Amino acid sequence: MSKTFIFNARLVDEDTDAPGSILISEGKIEKVFLEECTTLEKAKKLSSAENYIDAKELTLTPAFIDMHVHLRYPGQTQKEDLNSGLHAAAAGGFGTVIAMPNTNPVVSSINMALQNEKEADEIGLTKLYQVVSITKDFDGKTTSHLESISKEFVPVISEDGKDVLSPEIMREGMKIAAKKNIVVSCHCEDPELAVKAKPFRMEVLKIMKENNISASDYSPLQNVDSSIISQIDSNLTKANEILAVAEDTFTKRNIELAKEAGCHIHLAHVSTKKSMDYIREAKQSGMKKISCEVTPHHLGLSGNTEPNIRALVNPPLRFEEDRLALIEALKDGTADVISTDHAPHTAEDKASGSPGFTGIEASYGVCHTVLVKENNFSEKKLSQLMSANPARILGLNKGRLKEGYDADLTFVNPDESWIVDSTNFFSKGKATPFCGKTLTGKVKALFLKNKIVWGKL
Repeated sequence: MSKTFIFNARLVDEDTDAPGSILISEGKIEKVFLEECTTLEKAKKLSSAENYIDAKELTLTPAFIDMHVHLRYPGQTQKEDLNSGLHAAAAGGFGTVIAMPNTNPVVSSINMALQNEKEADEIGLTKLYQVVSITKDFDGKTTSHLESISKEFVPVISEDGKDVLSPEIMREGMKIAAKKNIVVSCHCEDPELAVKAKPFRMEVLKIMKENNISASDYSPLQNVDSSIISQIDSNLTKANEILAVAEDTFTKRNIELAKEAGCHIHLAHVSTKKSMDYIREAKQSGMKKISCEVTPHHLGLSGNTEPNIRALVNPPLRFEEDRLALIEALKDGTADVISTDHAPHTAEDKASGSPGFTGIEASYGVCHTVLVKENNFSEKKLSQLMSANPARILGLNKGRLKEGYDADLTFVNPDESWIVDSTNFFSKGKATPFCGKTLTGKVKALFLKNKIVWGKL
């Protein structure tokens, strides 16, 4: 395999922020040069290679790793398929994605997982790891199928989309995962409480339909009677209050179960201050096998008032106090990872109230804007949260600009401003509350193994 030399770049990972160049051989980083190299002539003096890529002063960073996406495959290809989802991931700068199993049928076997991964590999873009469900077919009872899976192909199991109601069944799944060193990703939400919140959301959808208000339009309401808006907001507030308790109670439960089972628990899409406090307490008490993620939309938006309160997602957008607590948790290390929870839906599904946003193509822009530009995070810290930390949790040889690491690289322009227009997304899902917003930080290209697979310089 030929060697590739990338020069005239700003190199950024969790340890580095400096001008430099990278030599790549057989899909691995062979050598990193931390010195300015702006010309092809100097590049050829530094190292011989068959291929030379001028980064044109863009930032070169380890490709992002998303620990939480929904690609809707198999069985829901009207929402997303492997081709559209992996093109969206590549456009978002992601070299690796972890796909949740709430598909049709549910991914509950090693054979189904391997088939999805094989089909994804054939597309030749972002690497897909397929999650297997904690209970077979989401039946809430059966965990015997987990005995046949291996970490090499399935690094994560999850019941995402809901949680396992029975603590004993959850404990069984966790014990099998602990034995195999597989991460258990938890959608922390008490299912019985979640059911109690649903009627309030359904009432809102009924009111909105009667008043010709789109469930996928997150802009301020115009020419709508204030009493109607008050009814919408009141019902959604009641639903969100219940869902906050649902998240907090099962966050605490799952942490305690994981302690006893000895597994690595990864708390998905943490959205409340109280849940984050539980995680902080667990880490401070000495619990080692625990990590958590926050989403770009929970970092960038609070949702207890108009118009964001109408942006339906699980868990819901929270109070500003919660949003700020998530940012603080990223700062102090309580929160480990930024994951998108990319959840594409058709326009019809969104109109009928399906919760979730398409998020993977705007993720870097949102996070760079909110964290680096608005909250003084360093570029190195953002790289750690989007690349190095998820790689460590998953046990992947990725996420850093170091010799011997996989050459999964993303070219970004951290200073480029752009307006989100979801009609241009590769994803079939177009619903995002960031549509029309100006972000700073743009993905330009994705390099995997030995070539640029998406974008151009």
